[in-house]
Amino acid sequence: MIKNLIFDFGQVMVSFKRKYMVEQFVTDPEDSAILQKVVFDRLYWDRLDAGTIEDEEVLRLVCERLPERLHSSARDIYYNWIYNIPDITGMADLIREMKERFGVKVYLLSNISRYFASHSSEIECLSNFDGCIFSSTCGFTKPHREIYEHICSKFSLIPEECIFIDDRPDNIEGAENYGIKGYIFDGDSSRLKEYLINLLSDNKGEKK
Repeated sequence: MIKNLIFDFGQVMVSFKRKYMVEQFVTDPEDSAILQKVVFDRLYWDRLDAGTIEDEEVLRLVCERLPERLHSSARDIYYNWIYNIPDITGMADLIREMKERFGVKVYLLSNISRYFASHSSEIECLSNFDGCIFSSTCGFTKPHREIYEHICSKFSLIPEECIFIDDRPDNIEGAENYGIKGYIFDGDSSRLKEYLINLLSDNKGEKK
């Protein structure tokens, strides 16, 4: 019986698009392309997700690769990207409906920076979650087994009573190897909603 829904954040709850986030602050196409490549380089963001680098160090390294005229824009983009990530249509409503209709608990499990974690209370689409685990603050990252163990331990969850929704197959595989059921999200909240209703209706013996 599934009692807990665990969601990824980027590309599941929100649309993480570099171009959109950068172009809130710059309009020149060439500058935008440079900033997208440098500010959001996985060279830094993998370390941010792991919690092994600080924000100001990232910005220092970023600015070393940029012309001085773009330093201010890089800082604005970096410290405001969390406010420029559009919700994926239907996901917030889906979570509310699943909680109200089936009484499930809903959790977030995300590879994401300490900066985001410290401002997560400002993210509207997270207001209905029962708990959040951020890689940078717990010390583990997906798809490693330890992060799935951590969320279950933290919130007293039984793996077989959970389903994890993520857009990356490797993260789903990591969850399934630990005993958590997985669903690879393709951006279609209606399809996910239908799947969850069928799954959770089986729990309650409801007619579909």
